[in-house]
Amino acid sequence: MTRIGIGEVRAAEEAIRGAVERTPCLHSRTLSQIAGCEVFLKFENLQFTASFKERGALAKLSTLSRDERAVGVIAMSAGNHAQGLAYHAQRLGIRAVVVMPRFASTTKVEHTRMFGAEVVLEGDTLEDAGRVAHALARERRLVFVHPYDDPHVIAGQGTIALEMLAAVPDLDALVVPVGGGGLISGMALAAHALRPGLEIFGVQAARFPSMKQALAGEPIACGDATIAGGIAVTQPGRLTLPIIREHVREILLVDETALESAILLLLEVEKTVAEGAGAAALAALLAHPAVFARKRVGVVLSGGNIDMLALAHVTLRGLVRSARLARVSVRMRDVPGALAEVSATIAKAGANVIEVRHERAFASAPSSEAEVEFVLETRGAEHLREIVAALNATDDPGAPPRARG
Repeated sequence: MTRIGIGEVRAAEEAIRGAVERTPCLHSRTLSQIAGCEVFLKFENLQFTASFKERGALAKLSTLSRDERAVGVIAMSAGNHAQGLAYHAQRLGIRAVVVMPRFASTTKVEHTRMFGAEVVLEGDTLEDAGRVAHALARERRLVFVHPYDDPHVIAGQGTIALEMLAAVPDLDALVVPVGGGGLISGMALAAHALRPGLEIFGVQAARFPSMKQALAGEPIACGDATIAGGIAVTQPGRLTLPIIREHVREILLVDETALESAILLLLEVEKTVAEGAGAAALAALLAHPAVFARKRVGVVLSGGNIDMLALAHVTLRGLVRSARLARVSVRMRDVPGALAEVSATIAKAGANVIEVRHERAFASAPSSEAEVEFVLETRGAEHLREIVAALNATDDPGAPPRARG
């Protein structure tokens, strides 16, 4: 298949029916208030392997001949395509080999192995892994299943748009994360066949703007790492680039802070876990509010495979940014009872002490004083200001502040 259109997407929909979740597309009242537009979330993180990649992988596997199924398949992947392909290959009794770059998360590597695939860890980038995968495909005569630059895979990903427009027919825009472009290509083709006037926006991590650069005819220059590893692709697809050029209005960029904030917001508001790439579309709404103001916007939460240590790190950093976790330095007299007095003031102000570090030798204060650093749980920035004010309250109006947050 070389041509991809609504017919191919409909065929893919039929091929994957019953084997892939028809995930919910739900309105979020709270996120709508925060973003200034009507937000409808497509929960692809609720797929069995926690990613939309199952759709394209199964759509491709369903086209294999008996001989091709007998020899098996191979792919390169940073993780989600690996898991989707491995799971459905195992279910269908097809041998699967996946080449993953060495930076791939431990969670994704272990889950891919759990689904019965042979995992080969090679290369520092997805492109490095791809070269190894192509070589192994020739050597072992395996069928190569590209994660995004394959017509059947693209058609499979397009089924998301069919489901979203069936659930919410009057959407004004779709916002879709972009790595190599398979997801947004399939969705754009399907969506514009049904709703030609629908606006479609792609989202990339600012550190990996490869598709945006390729569309502009610029040299591709990417960073070293991003929390959105699932869309950290430096080589846009040969098939996907022209589709995106024709059907996608704009590629929006989001920085790491916006990605982390979106992950935390989804966790707090929607009680759902998204990886960096999975939260990218919501991050775009937060980073570019004027683009989506007062529109009805479909947002694809493309995956939830985030490492638990990374999630813990993002959560802590988010609490710090919102001042719900704060560090306060206090200068006090170095006498018995002084620390208890300060602790009592903090307790009276309603904060919880998480950690205390008492510094004498390396302090800048005089030898008669000590510097104590408190890590506190607070209710936010205003509460932190109240705590600092309480610590600085004194009978001497000319005394310098002894606490800072």
